Amino acid sequence: MKISPISALAELASSSNPFKVLFEHGSLSVEIYKPVGKDLQQPHTRDEVYVIIAGKASFVHSDSQVEVTAGDFLFVPAGYVHRFENFSDDFSTWVIFYGPEGGEAVDD
Repeated sequence: MKISPISALAELASSSNPFKVLFEHGSLSVEIYKPVGKDLQQPHTRDEVYVIIAGKASFVHSDSQVEVTAGDFLFVPAGYVHRFENFSDDFSTWVIFYGPEGGEAVDD
């Protein structure tokens, strides 16, 4: 299975949402996300990974903020507040959800 950023963005362009589910297998769900204007996402019920495809943005997670650009990897545990801010017009990212509702258990 191969999905290129170009084909993913083309599929997204035909959607009225800022995200598009592109692949699902078991607990794995792969989406493309390209916010417009403002990132309105709410905390998710599953663990997720972002891999930035293009552009740049500020990523706000809990009470911290980091600058991200193409190629960066981000992990967000289930239930955590997060969003992208000040993103460039060409900003887009892969979103990968996996695991059970509530997130995977963490060994202490």
